[in-house]
Amino acid sequence: MTDQELKDLVASLAISQAKTDEQMKKTDEQIKKTDEQMKRNEAKLTKMGVLLGNISNNQGDVAEEFFYNSLEDKKDLAGIHYDFIDKNWKSSTKNLRDEFDIVMVNGKDIAIIEVKYKAHEKDLEKLLTKKQENFRELFPIYKDYTHHLALASFYMPPELKEKALENNVIVLQRKGDVMETFIPKNP
Repeated sequence: MTDQELKDLVASLAISQAKTDEQMKKTDEQIKKTDEQMKRNEAKLTKMGVLLGNISNNQGDVAEEFFYNSLEDKKDLAGIHYDFIDKNWKSSTKNLRDEFDIVMVNGKDIAIIEVKYKAHEKDLEKLLTKKQENFRELFPIYKDYTHHLALASFYMPPELKEKALENNVIVLQRKGDVMETFIPKNP
């Protein structure tokens, strides 16, 4: 390679390096802008998550208030009269903590009512297992009472309603401005 060819090659490499440096500078600027935009988006998503959580909690509160008010007036559920109704029963032990949406009590029966704005199969499963077991452990004073489980919801898919009834769970659904009760066939 001649001196001139070598000089031309070095000059060509210098020009290429300058172009690469300029592209890297532009890429670094774009990455910085993207990072800033991602931070703004993350802040917006966090705010949206909080808002959605609040909406969900508000819907749950509305459903609980509706079913509580509907039951409190007569204190009847599935043909059984109750003397006492309360909401949001909380209890805890060293290893266990739980809350029960609505509880109705008379001298021999206790109804544990799980309220959801929109019921899902996991809600029924949780009521049949965890909620029932936790109630018995957290409130042993009611161990000799007949326990009745109920799932109350503004919306419940028909197949879930059938599954609840098959498992002897009372179903409460909103019907207009009133509540409609479905009783299992084999209580």
